[in-house]
Amino acid sequence: MHNLQRIFGLHAVTALLKVNAGSVKELFADKKRQDKRMQELLQLATQSGVRITLSQRDELDKQAVGANHQGIVALCDLPKAHDEAFLDALLEAPDHALLLLVLDGVQDPHNLGACLRTADAVGVDALIIPKDRSAAITSTVVKVASGAAYTVPVVSVTNLSRTLSHLQQAGVWFAGTDGAATQSLYELNLTGPLGVVMGAEGAGLRRLTKEKCDFLVRLPMRGSVESLNVSVAAGVCLYEVLRQRGLISPL
Repeated sequence: MHNLQRIFGLHAVTALLKVNAGSVKELFADKKRQDKRMQELLQLATQSGVRITLSQRDELDKQAVGANHQGIVALCDLPKAHDEAFLDALLEAPDHALLLLVLDGVQDPHNLGACLRTADAVGVDALIIPKDRSAAITSTVVKVASGAAYTVPVVSVTNLSRTLSHLQQAGVWFAGTDGAATQSLYELNLTGPLGVVMGAEGAGLRRLTKEKCDFLVRLPMRGSVESLNVSVAAGVCLYEVLRQRGLISPL
């Protein structure tokens, strides 16, 4: 059975068509919108063999439930999360140092979507989430991720602590972010197989997850705020990994 959902908005739908047009079952487009951006989107859909239905604006309003659809709604299959077996496949003779992002109980779908987008940008091999107390892949996540929900494998695990232990036995080290940590992110060697572990909004890392981490690091904070949004903090950490691995060219 298909898990069909509606994705709307020019940017989100265009990104979806570029990375996984096969997931789009039908496009509903405002028949009165004829500008360049819409024409480029419809041309891309046509080239991909996607069915297009021209619709009245009020019909699109009903489909997008009052959201700003910008004249375009895509009916599509949502990507499915992988199980732990996907991680075992990753561990078999990798041709590079693995990079994983672990989200410990992030429940805001906007944050999950933003983390996926960042994970795609830096080449994360998989994003790991627990099955319970975590945002799932929804239409909101797909929209915010701008296509990255289809390019970054999401692995949903039953027991996060046990999964981390299994990966550690295979040689992966885990660095968790914690505002109370004494070691700065920039003092840690991040060049080997690594998982960056981010905690939930507000609560941070759970105790068991924190205890499983090989290192706890903090991000230097020079202003008055105590912490960064989880997706922003993930971006800071992941780009430092790229810098240390020599994958970012100096200006």
